[in-house]
Amino acid sequence: MANQDASFGLRPVRMLNGSPFSNAQNRYRIASGATGAIYQGDLVRLVTGGGVVRYTSGDTGYIAGVFNGCFYTDPTSKKPTFKNYYPGGVAASDITAYVIDAPETVFEIQANAAFPVADLFGNFNIADQSPVGSTDSGVSRVELSVTSGATTITLPLKAIDISQDPENSDVASTNTNVLVIINNHAYRAGTNGFA
Repeated sequence: MANQDASFGLRPVRMLNGSPFSNAQNRYRIASGATGAIYQGDLVRLVTGGGVVRYTSGDTGYIAGVFNGCFYTDPTSKKPTFKNYYPGGVAASDITAYVIDAPETVFEIQANAAFPVADLFGNFNIADQSPVGSTDSGVSRVELSVTSGATTITLPLKAIDISQDPENSDVASTNTNVLVIINNHAYRAGTNGFA
């Protein structure tokens, strides 16, 4: 059966040791006025100045984790605001990003093509979609870029299994869901992928 084409960024499914994901996340800063939206399920990387920004296809640098929403005081209404996504350009001194940052977290992500079993344990880049996320749901549309597979240590994701989701586990059709860990993690050095 063909897979569904419904990207959702990265969503946590469990821990690498097999234990359930416990919704653990930590606070990070987003600089006042930072441009560029960040959606729930986007990778975020550390930047000089003590904050995070969205990790885009081709970025370098260490990844802090996966964005899971934010809080700030709305500069117009002066009200506390919680959102699934950071819209970009918010002039507030209290923008807090919530990031799933445990290096052992296993995430599910949709591939942008058929993902063969032979590609497991390789390292992969992400593929930014257009638009990159939904302002209605706040959810990312980033996908795993199948053609980027390599042994390169600096690639952001390492594929470890095919999803068990019956709607998206067909390795012979486009949009296979894949289980990954963050390879180029700020709190754990990346490793070479298998060829």
